[in-house]
Order: sequence, then C-alpha cells, then structure tokens
Amino acid sequence: MRIGVGSGNPVKREATERAVAGADGFGDGTFVEACPVPSGVPEQPHGHDETRSGARNRANAVLDEGYGLGVGIEGGVAEFTERDDLFLVMWAAVADGERVGVAGGPSLALPPSIAGRVRDGEELGPVMDDVLGESDVASNQGAAGALTGGRVDRTDALRTAVAGALGPFVTDLY
Repeated sequence: MRIGVGSGNPVKREATERAVAGADGFGDGTFVEACPVPSGVPEQPHGHDETRSGARNRANAVLDEGYGLGVGIEGGVAEFTERDDLFLVMWAAVADGERVGVAGGPSLALPPSIAGRVRDGEELGPVMDDVLGESDVASNQGAAGALTGGRVDRTDALRTAVAGALGPFVTDLY
C-alpha cells in the first residue's frame, strides 16, 4: 500500500512510518512517501478546529494524488477556555476515501515569552528558531523536543497523533 503524508517535512513522514510499523495490514508492501499538499488553513493555525481542519484537508488532498491512504498532520496553537495559557497542539487525520480517523497528540504549554510572540502574530516555528538560536527546528526536534528537554521529540509527538488517527484502520471498534 502507498501511504502519502501531506507534507514535505521529513519529521512528519518518519512519524507516519513509526505509527504504521508492525500494524496489521501494513506489511512489507507498505510505502510511506512525502506528498506536499496545501493545508487550506493559515501557516500558523489557531485553535483545535482550525488545526484539525488542516490535518483533514491534507489527508484528503493526498488521496487526490493517487495514494491508497492519506495522512495529514497539522501543528497549531490553542487556548483552553479555563486558562489563558497558549498550548502547542498537534492533530492528525488518516483517510482512505471512505473512512477518516482523527486524533490529537500531546498539548504542551508554551512559555509566556514564546506565547506572547505567537499571540502578536509570529509563527511558532520561526520563534523557536530565534529563541533556540537554531535553524529549522520544525524539521528536527521541534518545539515539542525543546519544551520537554528532549524527552519527547517532534517525531514521537506526531507519531502518537497518527497512531490514534489510524484507529479505524487497525481495529474493528469503529
């Protein structure tokens, strides 16, 4: 089976490979490929709904490119109603044209100085590059890696979201 990941980011492809590794129905004939497609949401999605929509849009757009299974992964920022904190959030969607699975990954509170810059209109990725004095943090450890001191890197965090979104494809409970 050819699985397309709706992004050119190697971290998202690796997260998908890890999520399908060893799962029933995803054997030696399974290939996971990057397939950059638009998310249909802003570069910095705000809120769970917008972030989740970006993941779904990517998964469906990948199907239009001829893949048997489309995976969309989107990172964003969101607030929870009872708090003023801003969180890094991540959502994944998996689609085959008939079924769609959607799941979230970890939500990590952003430090106030970073949250302030994002609220002022900056994108999280470039802010993290600036704060860490690195380049392209999003394609490496990601904000998740930085915020957890490397205990959870971006690939692991996104793998969790993809694994959850695979639910309808790996179990009869749905």
